[in-house]
Amino acid sequence: MRLFVSIDLDTIDELRAAQAPFEALSGVRTVEPEQVHFTLKFLGAVEEQRVDALETALSGAVDDAGVGEFDMDVGGYGAFPSHDYISVVWVGVRDGGEQLHRLHDAIERRTVDLGFEPSDHSFTPHATIARMDHAEEKARVQTVLDERDPDLGSTGVSAVHLTESTLTPEGSEYRAVHTVGL
Repeated sequence: MRLFVSIDLDTIDELRAAQAPFEALSGVRTVEPEQVHFTLKFLGAVEEQRVDALETALSGAVDDAGVGEFDMDVGGYGAFPSHDYISVVWVGVRDGGEQLHRLHDAIERRTVDLGFEPSDHSFTPHATIARMDHAEEKARVQTVLDERDPDLGSTGVSAVHLTESTLTPEGSEYRAVHTVGL
């Protein structure tokens, strides 16, 4: 199973509006709005016999973080790995980032204790909204990133999910295999 830990995003109409400037650009693929999420930890390929331990670790991490339900304000664009070399376009967090960092840090500690690789980069709360397959219209993407500042509003965060990603010819499909309430 290919797994990650995530938080859902429920501002679908606002998300579509944030994706709109990228939809007609050559080489840019937008993510299905219902599939957009905030990843707290990517775990990769996981043997099924490890899932129970992961579920226990996730519950413990949520307790460790001490984060209850909260509202997260989503907005602004960003790009990975950089503005000059764009492979991913994302929206970020304006308010609620502290809670996301606490959750991420606790999940990171618990999963590393289980033998998963530590993250190789600093945590930047974001939700991927588009991917660039080639740079033909990179300048237009950069213009959107520089000149627009979308506001996706507030989304309630009440749970984290252990999510399975299944790769299909049409793209990734996600399914929550375990949920832990905050």
